[in-house]
Amino acid sequence: MEFLGDILPWAQAVLATLLVIAILLQQTGAGLGGAFGGADSMSGFHERRGAEKTLFYATIIIGVLFAVSVFLSLVV
Repeated sequence: MEFLGDILPWAQAVLATLLVIAILLQQTGAGLGGAFGGADSMSGFHERRGAEKTLFYATIIIGVLFAVSVFLSLVV
């Protein structure tokens, strides 16, 4: 358990950095006006293809791994 306690902060730092990068790399379909009920309310929804789809799923996986590492750090 001591090894896990030593490695978790480093793993969380790496996962947090990867999560921020993955979120910033994603494209947004709507501008700031879309957040406040702009004219085209459906502009934020489109089908993801190729690299965008891969990045979307990678962001979800990294987020889940980060959440699991946080819960593990509570136990250790």
